[in-house]
Amino acid sequence: MNFLKNHPFAVEAWFDSSLVLTFAVPKEQIQSFIPECLELDTFQDKWAFIAVAMVQTKNLRPKGFPKFMGNDFFLIGYRIFVRYTNNAGKRLRGLYILKSETDKKKMELLGNVFTHYNYTTTDISKSTQDNLITIRSQKSDFELVLEQTESEIHIPEGSPFTDWKDARKFAGPLPHTFTYNKEDNTVLIIEGVRQNWKPEPVKVKSYHFDFLNSLKLQDVSLANAFEIKNIPYYWKKGKIERWT
Repeated sequence: MNFLKNHPFAVEAWFDSSLVLTFAVPKEQIQSFIPECLELDTFQDKWAFIAVAMVQTKNLRPKGFPKFMGNDFFLIGYRIFVRYTNNAGKRLRGLYILKSETDKKKMELLGNVFTHYNYTTTDISKSTQDNLITIRSQKSDFELVLEQTESEIHIPEGSPFTDWKDARKFAGPLPHTFTYNKEDNTVLIIEGVRQNWKPEPVKVKSYHFDFLNSLKLQDVSLANAFEIKNIPYYWKKGKIERWT
């Protein structure tokens, strides 16, 4: 039944919010985290990137099904920005999955039947006090605090980017997600289709992610932080090809 994990049908959802923090890491430090079929998507041939995506989905369901059959989930993903050259010779930008979490056991069960994302369930809370928004999890040991402001938002201190134009090139999610099966040397390609994608920078006051700390990386810096709201999104049926 492993074929069910290969995204056997298209899936659609509404994104109430997609908040993505991208962290820059010297490329040598995370080369070993990706399979041989992929290459790191780098900036200035020096920096590689790990994204932490927090997505509030609504009416997630097989594409074409009525909305009332959908479910609402909070999803958290830790992804590496990568590139893959397919059999047609086209270089695709996308993401490689390190870890996936959700706030609902149902999503963990269904997600692990129909994907290779290895979901686990965790507690997630979101609160607002004055101009601060806090998203945290006790079980996963993370906390993110955003500051709502009318002032101009500057690129985070220590980021390798000097302007938002370059920073937006590394604002996930990217068009594709890749999974590699080493046993049969195949690559599963999932393509996402989005509309009205206009990421807006957000101001990060503080953050702590235990999973990132567990990777034992050095010289990690927050490169950018973006949010998009109220957009339709869907994932196409998975495509498999043999890597040579």
